[in-house]
Amino acid sequence: MKLSELLAQGKMTLSFEVFPPKTNTAFASVQHATEEIAKLRPAFMSVTYGAGGGIGQYTLEIAKNIKEHYGVPTLAHLTCVSSTQKTVREKIEQMRRAGIENVMALRGDLTPELASGDRSGLFYRHAVDLIREIRESGADFCIGGACYPEIHPESANQKEDIRYLREKVEAGCSFLTTQMFFDNNLLYNFLYKIREAGITVPVIPGIMPITNGNQVARAIQLSGSFMPQRFKALVDKFGSNPAAMRQAGIAYATDQIIDLYANGITNVHVYSMNKPDVAEAIQRNLSCILEQ
Repeated sequence: MKLSELLAQGKMTLSFEVFPPKTNTAFASVQHATEEIAKLRPAFMSVTYGAGGGIGQYTLEIAKNIKEHYGVPTLAHLTCVSSTQKTVREKIEQMRRAGIENVMALRGDLTPELASGDRSGLFYRHAVDLIREIRESGADFCIGGACYPEIHPESANQKEDIRYLREKVEAGCSFLTTQMFFDNNLLYNFLYKIREAGITVPVIPGIMPITNGNQVARAIQLSGSFMPQRFKALVDKFGSNPAAMRQAGIAYATDQIIDLYANGITNVHVYSMNKPDVAEAIQRNLSCILEQ
């Protein structure tokens, strides 16, 4: 199923993101974790393009397995930075042959050399270049893009960021998924601004359950997310107790999601970090709400 069709239904849904292994030796354990999450029957599952530098070949294998053996719609990530046009076109064709219907088009993380150096020689410098490539390929994908409620770290200001976001939508994005955030008011303010700018495609909030105190620094490093005081207090109180932090992190994420649903958001995406127990706990907390 194309996600544009799913999102048009207007029902409250919950979906999960998983990531492939960095190495072949870890493939079996990672695939098992993704299968356990698939058994929860989420609305869909996204599969990232490598884990912290992992190779993209596993993305397609995991996405195909989830779709074919568990009947869960999948969203396969595809990145383009440092890739040639030939390589990207081959990846698009591989996805098409595998029966993938949904693609998350991303630039990808820059290497330290590219982050601080000249990028003029790159064939694909931005996600919008990949979106246009996918459209021009003729492959019948539903294309998603990323957005940042707290501004992309490389944008000068939010106005510029939203202008670039509109370019991605006009190039062919059917929906957007947000970077993680921990204060829902940031999302509501962001939605107001992009709607004012004429961006009308569905926006799926991305929620990251922080179940380990050590995840906080990593989350800030990856997204630059603002940490509300009540979240900081939670980490200060329970961060040194693994079991308590896990329970508190799940409760905080659940509270965020309930507030989103209560304020008219219908689709929420959870960055599960390949943890079936966390995914199951959040889904269980929302079971009656999702049945509405």
